[in-house]
This record gives sequence, structure tokens and C-alpha cells, in this order.
Amino acid sequence: MNSREDFIHFLPITTRWKDNDIYGHVNNVEYYSYFDTVINTWLIAEGGLDIHAGGVIGVCAESHCKYFGGFSFPETIEAGLRVEHLGNSSVRYGVGLFHHGEDTASAVGWFVHVFVDRETRKATSMPERLRNALESLRKDTPA
Repeated sequence: MNSREDFIHFLPITTRWKDNDIYGHVNNVEYYSYFDTVINTWLIAEGGLDIHAGGVIGVCAESHCKYFGGFSFPETIEAGLRVEHLGNSSVRYGVGLFHHGEDTASAVGWFVHVFVDRETRKATSMPERLRNALESLRKDTPA
């Protein structure tokens, strides 16, 4: 699933000078930063996640990226987002990174958040607003 139509939400992300490596393309580790950016922008804006003082925070439990093509500075990447699995305290996102206007992703991956109590770091149920926002990103995947 690496087509633009496989994703529900898109966020433009501008590459930075520091993203390029010695080979003149965005270094692989930066792709995970783009994943973080599209996910957390959504969680804050749509899910009401309070990253500074909220009682519930999301921690990364797993991530993966498969590369099909590269990006470079200067460029605006279009990051696609969907929810592939939604549990009581965890969510698995699907992320696709696209060149502007292209239909096939240059990179796809997943990212798993476990929501935990800020103080105890124990898994906890997601707040209702957050869960509702994540539900709106669900994309049925073919069997």
C-alpha cells in the first residue's frame, strides 16, 4: 500500500539543509523525523494531545521504513497518514512520504504509539477526543 489513495490525511513537510547527507540526499534517519512530524501534528491539532502537561503521552514502541526513492533539500514532502490498527492504549499508523503531486510513495512505513500515563509510564486508555481523532484516520486494508 504505497499509493496516495491509501492515505487519509496529508501534511506538507519542508526538507531542511541539515537533512541532506554527504551523498546529496536526505539521510535515512530523517524519514523517522518526518513520521514523527505528521503523526504528532495530527495528535496535537485533531486529538487534543497536550505534549507539555497532559496526563497521557504517546511513546514509540516500534517503527519501520521501506525506501523506494530519495528526497533532497530543498523540497516539500507530502506525508500521508492513516491508522492501520487501533487498540485500547496503542495505535499503529501507516505513513507514506511522497514527492509533491506524485501518486506513488518514495517511502512507506509504520509507527506504533503506546499511550502511557505521564508519571507512571504505564499503558493507559486513550482519552476520548484522541481516540475519536484516530478513528477518523482508519483505513480499511484489503485482506
